[in-house]
Amino acid sequence: MRSLRRGSGSDVAGSRPYYPGDDMDAIDWAASARLSTARGRDEFVVRERFAEEAPRVIIVCDRRPQMAHFAWPLPWLDKPQAMRNAVELILASAGASGGYVGYLDYADGDPHWRQPKGERKLIEIQDDRLWSSEYGGPQDWLERSVAHLAEHRRAVSPGTFVFLLSDFLPAPSSEIWLVAFEHRWDLVPVVIQDPVWEQSFPDVSGIVVPLSDPESNRVSHVRLKRDEVAERRAANEERLLELLDGFRMLDIDPIVVSSSDKSDVLAPFLMWTELRRTRRVIGA
Repeated sequence: MRSLRRGSGSDVAGSRPYYPGDDMDAIDWAASARLSTARGRDEFVVRERFAEEAPRVIIVCDRRPQMAHFAWPLPWLDKPQAMRNAVELILASAGASGGYVGYLDYADGDPHWRQPKGERKLIEIQDDRLWSSEYGGPQDWLERSVAHLAEHRRAVSPGTFVFLLSDFLPAPSSEIWLVAFEHRWDLVPVVIQDPVWEQSFPDVSGIVVPLSDPESNRVSHVRLKRDEVAERRAANEERLLELLDGFRMLDIDPIVVSSSDKSDVLAPFLMWTELRRTRRVIGA
């Protein structure tokens, strides 16, 4: 990722006159030709770039009871497995780039916090937290997480990637994102939702089905009519669109995970990566 200092990298920082000893490969020949023509003598311009440094990454996992509703052997999205696969992808990518990774969750109400560490220490996250079966986290996990990270400014410095893994049901208030923006973190919401029951709603009209309220965690058995099914489907689809649009309005690029299969989890991460690369090229 880009550093604030000058050095070898891919992002252009600016231009300056050529000085003896500068790398010839750094000369901007097109700009040098224009300047030489304008001044009537040989002038050389060097393009400076921002140096690159290892990324700093924080993984924050939502471990409320709702995140374990569809766990195996139910036939729908296995959220714990989808979360594990997403975390493993992030760990592997950070390790390949020499990054430093930290971890946070509130599985039992208390913070399980790991300071950002290098590749050799990533196994601590994989063994200790990745396979944990604790899902008793509080409803205000996100507010607590942001407050906790804000207290560790040295570990979570500006520019740190903060991956937030959750179904975001119900959607958090926009105020929490504004608090995070004050610390200049690079927020990445990973939205883990079942495509059948949460992103849409199946045709279950005429049969009794158990429905869980994500806010109260209560289960009720209901028999829905066809128009009620259609209403729920439209509401769920609209809810997802509003969530994603809300992120994009704040210039946050979300990642939507709808399957626990490794290849299906990888695909939206690759799309997210390509989007960010495209923006960097346009910005340069």
